[in-house]
Amino acid sequence: QVQLVESGGGSVQAGGSLRLSCAASAYTRSSWRMAWFRQAPGKEREGVAAIYFVAGNTYYADSVKGRFTISLDNAKSTLYLQMNSLKPEDTAMYYCAASSNLLGTWRSLAQYSYWGQGTQVTVSS
Repeated sequence: QVQLVESGGGSVQAGGSLRLSCAASAYTRSSWRMAWFRQAPGKEREGVAAIYFVAGNTYYADSVKGRFTISLDNAKSTLYLQMNSLKPEDTAMYYCAASSNLLGTWRSLAQYSYWGQGTQVTVSS
């Protein structure tokens, strides 16, 4: 069983930065990829970025490319999302997720079995 706990959210002005963290347990034994998703009020949950463990490949939504960086610290069993040049449209609840398979694409919500409780990011203009 993988447990995920996010932290690092908060309120920031446009142009600012935040780093989200996701502490994971037992992920190396049961997970093949991890990702960050976000959900704004009234909108569907969407993929932000993902990292695949074996090859180390990373994937990003077009809306965050060049501004966000996903990374994994194996020693600390922690997933990160460095968010720079934040925009008001980045405001959302951010969720960490882990998948125990490689089915679908990195955005396939249904393939992620484990989810954190979410951390709120609010960007003001």
